[in-house]
Amino acid sequence: MFTGIVEETGIVKKINQMEGGQELLISCSFLNEVHIDESISVNGVCLTVVAFTEEFFKVQCVDETLRKTNLGTLQEGSVVNLERSLTLEKAVEGHIVQGHVDCTGTVSRIEKKGADILLTIDYPQEYQNYIVGRGSVAVDGISMTIARDEDSSFVLAVIPYTWEYTNLLHKKVGDPINIEFDVFGKYIVKYLQKRGL
Repeated sequence: MFTGIVEETGIVKKINQMEGGQELLISCSFLNEVHIDESISVNGVCLTVVAFTEEFFKVQCVDETLRKTNLGTLQEGSVVNLERSLTLEKAVEGHIVQGHVDCTGTVSRIEKKGADILLTIDYPQEYQNYIVGRGSVAVDGISMTIARDEDSSFVLAVIPYTWEYTNLLHKKVGDPINIEFDVFGKYIVKYLQKRGL
């Protein structure tokens, strides 16, 4: 479990093909604290550390993960958001993020408005019931508040700090972005659907 507060960005140093997926070798500043079996959110995807050195940690992604998320589009040199899992000593400053990406969206507009950057993300219409204005959503693992809910898109007002210190700085129109909808909202929608409401 995570909070959606990105600790830092890392760099994909190498991508190895493996049977049924890929291995990602990622460099970051907290390598001296990494351990085998640790869960790390990489662009909002909960992955398990399978090996590490002084230069990188290694995670594995199965084909299903590569298809369902933007991890399959990463290249060597890609910048990724990183967050280590929540501990009892850590404050929940964002919202509860599981690291289970629901879908990928597409960056459709980036607009500077004063100090804010308005980021519009298109997403599959089948998930429309999970989006609520002023509700929470995780994009590439970043806990965000939805500024505006539109038909098949939502708008995020990104503060300069978040823009500067996450991989959003490197996003362009047309780029894929991982989306995880609020877990509590998903449970409520499922409960109502099962009761025909």
